[in-house]
Amino acid sequence: MIMKHTNHSTCTTILVGKDASYDGSTIIARNEDAGVAVNPKKFIAVQPADQPRDYQAKLSKFSIKLPAHPVRYTAVPDATDEQGIWGEAGVNVYNVAMSATETITTNPRVLGADPLVKKGLGEEDLLTITLPYIKSARQGVERVGKLLEKYGTYESNGIIFSDVNEIWYLETAGGHHWVAERIPDNAYVIAPNQTGIQEVDFADPDHFMYAPDLKAFVDRHHLNLSANFNFRKIFGSDTQLDHHYNSPRAWYGQRYFNPEAVRDLSPMSAELPFICHANRKITLEDIKFVLSSHYQDTPYDPFTPGNEAKKMPFRPIGFNRNQELSVIQLRPYVPSEFAAIHWLAFAANPSNALVPFFANVNDTPDCYKDTTKLVDSQNAYWVNRLISLIAADHYHDVMADIEAYQDQLMGYGHRRVAHIDKRVGGLSGDQLISALMTANQKTATHALKATRQLLTTLLAKTSNGVRGAFDRTNY
Repeated sequence: MIMKHTNHSTCTTILVGKDASYDGSTIIARNEDAGVAVNPKKFIAVQPADQPRDYQAKLSKFSIKLPAHPVRYTAVPDATDEQGIWGEAGVNVYNVAMSATETITTNPRVLGADPLVKKGLGEEDLLTITLPYIKSARQGVERVGKLLEKYGTYESNGIIFSDVNEIWYLETAGGHHWVAERIPDNAYVIAPNQTGIQEVDFADPDHFMYAPDLKAFVDRHHLNLSANFNFRKIFGSDTQLDHHYNSPRAWYGQRYFNPEAVRDLSPMSAELPFICHANRKITLEDIKFVLSSHYQDTPYDPFTPGNEAKKMPFRPIGFNRNQELSVIQLRPYVPSEFAAIHWLAFAANPSNALVPFFANVNDTPDCYKDTTKLVDSQNAYWVNRLISLIAADHYHDVMADIEAYQDQLMGYGHRRVAHIDKRVGGLSGDQLISALMTANQKTATHALKATRQLLTTLLAKTSNGVRGAFDRTNY
């Protein structure tokens, strides 16, 4: 069973500034979606001794000699590395978080002026070659910007960095150009596989960073068709695919957070804003709902009775090709040694639940770490994948059970975080790290037990009604 990351342009991102979140945390969240339904993932902590020094990509053949002193970090790579690492999301010991990447689009005029680089860097590489070497979100932008300028990229991507104070979103343009915007503290962003950043203020270095020759490059190649420097309009695309595959996801999320702003806009609108302001504080549950959504309460929901998914006009956010969801919360109101929580869910988001793991650890629980390509009912990825398969074919029969499981496990997660905060408050150093690993293991054990119980319930409920069933009492 060989899994290739073809058509890997399917993720959805939500960013929430510290004044927009319910508790003052910076929160970054992204679905990792693959081009196939099954692409097993694992959750690991990477020690400095295990970090490569001479890095070699598997797909693009990009290579680089990495700095000598990496730090420990968490990651959510592929179960096996024959297609590369694909580290995706994590937090390092400095409480800097990174999520890479949100695959985006670039128009042909830009690609003609600055072509993609076949042997450049990409999603396979970015977390591994960046996160162990940065001490702030801004440093993450600076490092990736320099790498892009030197080596180029073979794909267009959005890359996320956060620390307890700031969130930065970097978008590439062509092979070597880029811009990054600091998300305002009181704002949120939904990024759905298309270029998002809009007006760039070159006189505001506190909120924008960019390739040194960006303005000259645009002028030289006559790329700007308006008086303002709108990065999305200059570098992005506005195609039929965008209208059906990308824009509707941002529309639905914005409709959920502040419906008044999109009341007069179509799901296919090219004018949806990048920087948005919700009409309330945003919770983890809000983020999970949107990243699990499939146009509920609209005519576009593929699970509406009588609708067939193949006839639906818009691509949902929560669907079968979700592989993992990482929601990274950096909290300002507890000691920094246990401020970072990596909330994690595997497989399809409509049927999974977030589980909180403290990030300052040397190792992760076996049932989240030891994923293989063989189905294993003792493994968190595979149990959730089996549930998602049943749920897709029996949606209305099983969703009450799934929603009860999700609410119960999320409630447990909040209780665990509060309990662990109190238990480890007086600890430090190795003693703290050990306590957090023990706590994570208990959390994982409970989550896996609840998830396996849900799988058992769904199997029992749906097995009697399969095609070809025969009941002797009818004869």
